[in-house]
Amino acid sequence: MPHRSLSEESGRVRFARGASPWVLPTVATAAVSLAKARRSGRWAAVAVPTTVLAAGMLWFFRDPDREIATGRVISPADGVVQSIMEWPDGRTRVAVFMSPLNVHVNRAPVAGTVSSLQHIPGGYVPAFNKESENNERVVWHFDSELGDIEMVQIAGTVARRIVPYVPQGCKVEQGERVGLIRFGSRVDVYLPEGIEPAVEVGQPTTAGVTRLDRD
Repeated sequence: MPHRSLSEESGRVRFARGASPWVLPTVATAAVSLAKARRSGRWAAVAVPTTVLAAGMLWFFRDPDREIATGRVISPADGVVQSIMEWPDGRTRVAVFMSPLNVHVNRAPVAGTVSSLQHIPGGYVPAFNKESENNERVVWHFDSELGDIEMVQIAGTVARRIVPYVPQGCKVEQGERVGLIRFGSRVDVYLPEGIEPAVEVGQPTTAGVTRLDRD
């Protein structure tokens, strides 16, 4: 499958925008506790969990560069396809579940203009639960060559903050970073009528790389 770089250097890893409030305090606490543990064994009990927590935060908020795939619609999220459902209006919803181990930076599934961006308050049940349909979410609409493409970022039990990176009216390239969901969550993409999904339930996806539509 052909790829394009989107002005990114393959293999380089950065940290997600919006990660600082979580990463900086945990890393600083771990550094202080490790320094004190060298002088006093009693600090080891503090140094171990804080170091583990800091490592976990660094892993969670990683944001690797990607070689962007070519396709009409590509996955906006790393994770696993949780469900594929036919919608009453003829569209097909592809839901991607992201565990805390996945990269949580989301990317534009198509190139176009962000025609609308809406935050909807709601609950915080686990993203794999059917009741997550009522969770807090951010609903995106992209005006693209395929028409209107809807993408929904859904918060989960731990993921209680969705951070959009681009505003309404902004033009985006396919595969461009558009937002972050902090901790486990879900992202839905609605394929237009007439476009069949190229993925199946249980299949792993990579944001910007996995093609969702079938030729």
